[in-house]
Amino acid sequence: MPRALPPLNALRAFEAAGRHQSFSGAAEELGVSHSAISRHVRGLEDRLGAQLFRDLPRGVALTQAGARYLAALSPSFDRIAEASEVFDQRPTGQVTVDAEPLFAMKWLIPRLGDFYRRFPDIELRLQASSAIADLDRYEADLALRFFHAGPEGQSAPLLSNAPLYPFAAPNVVAGMLPAEQILKLPLLRDRHEDTWRKWAGLAGCPPPAGAPSDWRMRARLAYETALAGHGVLLVSSEIAEVDAASGRLVRCSDIGFRMGSYHLVSAEGVMRRSAVRLFRDWLLDQSAGLRSVNR
Repeated sequence: MPRALPPLNALRAFEAAGRHQSFSGAAEELGVSHSAISRHVRGLEDRLGAQLFRDLPRGVALTQAGARYLAALSPSFDRIAEASEVFDQRPTGQVTVDAEPLFAMKWLIPRLGDFYRRFPDIELRLQASSAIADLDRYEADLALRFFHAGPEGQSAPLLSNAPLYPFAAPNVVAGMLPAEQILKLPLLRDRHEDTWRKWAGLAGCPPPAGAPSDWRMRARLAYETALAGHGVLLVSSEIAEVDAASGRLVRCSDIGFRMGSYHLVSAEGVMRRSAVRLFRDWLLDQSAGLRSVNR
């Protein structure tokens, strides 16, 4: 006996709109117009004899019936996607990643050649921004975010919790120095928090007073200032590894501390796309050495 199923396009439109809580977000994901999503959803509501969304002053929200229907439908779409992937010869698709600029420039980008060699048909779009991307509005599929105390209430795999150490250009330091001597050098400070105060405490030294030669700035600018030979910067060995290997930066102390951690945050529903899952798995493999490592 044939199944009495609603039209597949209507189900896709509803499922995407339900995940995004937005007809516009669903339209962008599926590559159709806002009116097409609305038409499919209204037709599905007529077919089912139930209201699936209620209108809000700005946007829409699922009704109780809509939420139950979405919970039943979404796993089915996941299974369809997984079943279809066995026929894919080469993974394709597009992944948009939002990352903090310094982490993107100094750690992620030098490794992307390996990803492109493995998955040449996946288009990667990288956004380097200090502002947090709004994943719910589909500005990015994945975000590499820094948390001081770890993410709350969301699944966000750990990428790096590597400790920070003092680094400077070779015209500033030639090698390891006593903490007292390091604290007399020009210190490059984050404009929002004084990491040097914590470092001095761990080293058993009084907090640095803040000399006129000290700098306060964003992380990426502070890093470039250190490369230019204008002071000492607290940064992880993983961020500095390329410049340390080339001799452009020198680590000058074994005293380090963890200020926070980078995590991989994903937009709702994107893991059903094979391209996103492949990039996530690749990224976690690349960052395996950054987790809980003392160097």
